[in-house]
Amino acid sequence: MDYQRAQEIVNSPSEYEVSYNGVSIWIDKLHDDHKTATVHLRRSLEERSEVDVAELKEEYKVH
Repeated sequence: MDYQRAQEIVNSPSEYEVSYNGVSIWIDKLHDDHKTATVHLRRSLEERSEVDVAELKEEYKVH
């Protein structure tokens, strides 16, 4: 995913399904370097990781 699309998803009032390495995640924060984001697994609010935005994949929009 590119940084601009990640930013659109974060700022959207709609909910999107996003994955990292095949695992469903939430994007918590996009970093100023425009290359990384802090994410957490949808099922665990406590485990956060910093990942490359390019490795995020948009799956679909949740209705």
